[in-house]
Amino acid sequence: MKAKKITILLILLAALTVTVFFSCAVMEALGMEQVGSGLLQAVGVSPRIADAIAKSGVAWAKTFEQITPEQEYYIGRAVAANVLATYKIQTSNPALTTYVNKICNTLLINSPRPEIYNGYHVNILDSDEINAFATPGGHIFITRGLVNCTTSEDTLASVIAHEVSHIQLEHGLKAIKNSRINQALAVTATSAGSAATGVNLEELTSTFGFSINEIMVTMMNNGYSQNQEFDADSTALSLLTLAGYEPSSLIDMLQVLDREQGSHPGGFNSTHPTPRQRIDNAQKSVGKYSVQDTRSYRQDRYRATI
Repeated sequence: MKAKKITILLILLAALTVTVFFSCAVMEALGMEQVGSGLLQAVGVSPRIADAIAKSGVAWAKTFEQITPEQEYYIGRAVAANVLATYKIQTSNPALTTYVNKICNTLLINSPRPEIYNGYHVNILDSDEINAFATPGGHIFITRGLVNCTTSEDTLASVIAHEVSHIQLEHGLKAIKNSRINQALAVTATSAGSAATGVNLEELTSTFGFSINEIMVTMMNNGYSQNQEFDADSTALSLLTLAGYEPSSLIDMLQVLDREQGSHPGGFNSTHPTPRQRIDNAQKSVGKYSVQDTRSYRQDRYRATI
């Protein structure tokens, strides 16, 4: 057991050293698994250990590789397709879809990331469940049940601002990065075990790609971490203020959710911190933001659409 641990540490150290000098793209383009293994064998490293270090090096290089805006979009599109395997888009009220997208565009104008690869798109899911999802690349889904919980354009805008914040803070991509690190550790440990026991490494690992499932589990089952949800709320307060919406409308919305949580199990209850926790956190910073209260001017169009 001690010898195996030492082997794992040596392979990990060697693999990380390789990634300092080569990006994943360069390693793959040069066929670094084969080249690296050959070089190591040339200086006296056994073939099994050499193969293990080369495979582990490629895996660790993936963890440092940046995800491009185009990749982010296609990752998000794949996640969105999985969302739509569970929910249907509401098509009976196209005016509502247009309305929420106009609100989204208003929030984006002065935001840190107003433009992304294929833009931001909001759709209403035909479900009484109270929930919302945001995928990397700008796909936002809000359930009909959550829309029906809003009381004004500003509270509806606070929902959209929270989801936009998840995208702009790259919370979905962080789930992928965490998955990459876990997979690299697994590749290192398995490679070391294979090197020590003589197991064939040929089928040990395939191309180290994006973990769509990791985002799905995070979004729809486990939810983001409490700190990520708090960060999304804090960023939403800023987005609302920059767009001229009343920032305290986020707290108004959370108070509605607090009243609704007992009668609506699942949904946001299983994927978010409690509304009370979010209210307490938001109240710490909402005082930093203020705008002229113009909510009454928006109520007519809100009532006409909702």
